[in-house]
Amino acid sequence: MYRFKSKADGDLIMMAPVGDQILRIIGREPAPKGIIEVAALPQAIQELEQAIAAAEMTRADAREIEADDDAGGTLAIGLQQRAWPLLEMMRRSLAERADIVWGV
Repeated sequence: MYRFKSKADGDLIMMAPVGDQILRIIGREPAPKGIIEVAALPQAIQELEQAIAAAEMTRADAREIEADDDAGGTLAIGLQQRAWPLLEMMRRSLAERADIVWGV
């Protein structure tokens, strides 16, 4: 489990598998402790937004296939929903020039 902290926002708790996935997307190796410095936030935001866009395209393709098959099922929660809280924390932290830390 991760507890991301920033002076610009409230604490954010995220389960380890999702936190690991997001950290890898932004080019960080998952670790018990870490920091995303203000200078790295624009790149991290961009990488996460690109990953979300790619995941949403995949989900849209899956919905088209599902519609063709007339399965009527629902899709699982996607990266966009899981990453949104951390993405918002990143944006607020960038605006207020605050690092994001975890495990401290």
